Amino acid sequence: MSESVAQAATEPSASTSTQETAPSATEKPAFKYYRSPASQQPHSELPDNYFDATAADVRAQQAMLTARRDALQNTPLRTTAMREAEDKKRRARWPQTTIRVRFADMTLLEKTFPSTDKIRSVYAFVRSSLREDVKPVKFVLYQSPPKREYKVSDPKVRDLTLAELDLAPSSVLMIKFDDDKFNHVGVPAPLDTPILAAIEDFPIPPDFDNEPADSKAAKNSGAGGSKPRGSLFGKNEEGERKLPKWMKLGPSEPATYCFTAHCPLTSPLQSDDDREIYRRITRVLCIIIVLFSNSGELLDSGLTASPSLTLRRE
Repeated sequence: MSESVAQAATEPSASTSTQETAPSATEKPAFKYYRSPASQQPHSELPDNYFDATAADVRAQQAMLTARRDALQNTPLRTTAMREAEDKKRRARWPQTTIRVRFADMTLLEKTFPSTDKIRSVYAFVRSSLREDVKPVKFVLYQSPPKREYKVSDPKVRDLTLAELDLAPSSVLMIKFDDDKFNHVGVPAPLDTPILAAIEDFPIPPDFDNEPADSKAAKNSGAGGSKPRGSLFGKNEEGERKLPKWMKLGPSEPATYCFTAHCPLTSPLQSDDDREIYRRITRVLCIIIVLFSNSGELLDSGLTASPSLTLRRE
């Protein structure tokens, strides 16, 4: 009995329904009715490697988890008044809430409400948009998953605003009629004729996977992205290699680098351990010379590097 009274209170009059569903030619309708997004976009089979996590994905996930952990650990204790003030500030950011109601044929009926409205305003809009023969049929709006029904008869729902129901700034609600014949996928949405005539294509979201490389490079450069480093020291505007001041000795005076290692020796290279240390250090120095030679920094600048090992007795 209470549910029927609540629904009767939310039903607008016939004049209100006519004014809302049949706007004038110059007035922009207060709602939008979209076709099913699946009917517009062709299904493309993605390769299996599309779902493989890259190193960047793993780093981003780890950074997100680390930030969440730090936020939980470093958050100071707050009183009830502080939490309520923060919730009020957060809800004030979204003065309006966009609600999309999805019917069984996957079409979407959209309208924007003030975030201070109650759920009964959404019920009144949906009921006024139905055909005359369907308006007496009861229905319920819900979200899934997890399934949560927003019934006007529920005291935990009817007295809360859309923002307090966590529906702001936008949400999608499914509709379920008590008469099951309107819940089948093949049944068109039982909407009024003016609304069916205002149907339009669903906005296609941007495809970031097929974004041109030029636009990606422009975004990275505009956002202060890091430039690729082709060598150890880079190049200047004229294309010449930039070297540190301590390496600018000139090609006429080749520099000889002497690597000196201090090893505690009881007597010069008499034991097997001393010889093994000498071999290992020499191998490391040779690797360093090879790395510098491959990078082209020392060879292009006219510098030479000749390793020499001096074992000093301590």
